[in-house]
Amino acid sequence: MDDGGLKKIRLNLARTKEHPNGSARHGYEFVAPLDAAGHIDAGAWKLHRDRCRVRRFWGGATEELGHLVHRPGGSWAFRYDISGDDDPEAGYRFGTHAFTVGEYVSIRDEDGEMNTFQVATVDDV
Repeated sequence: MDDGGLKKIRLNLARTKEHPNGSARHGYEFVAPLDAAGHIDAGAWKLHRDRCRVRRFWGGATEELGHLVHRPGGSWAFRYDISGDDDPEAGYRFGTHAFTVGEYVSIRDEDGEMNTFQVATVDDV
């Protein structure tokens, strides 16, 4: 079975005021199809969207499980409440960022706060 280039990507919280050295206890693990340059492949996502899941871990808080969604206009987000009204967590320019180890990406959480994360791992699914 073709996996569409699916990768498991781990994002760890980068430096913040509360975490001056960053934090491996705060972040996301998600599955997405990446092209050869490390960008999310929207065409492959359409074929494998049911496998594009996300796990949000935040210190001692309860983990949240959801999906990677491609929104109108081409942006990407993590949605935990697929059928409800909860706001998704939006990836800032996820469509243009390369998900390679060491790169930085930003995510706007459900409260509207923007946090920066570092790509810690990218592994084959």
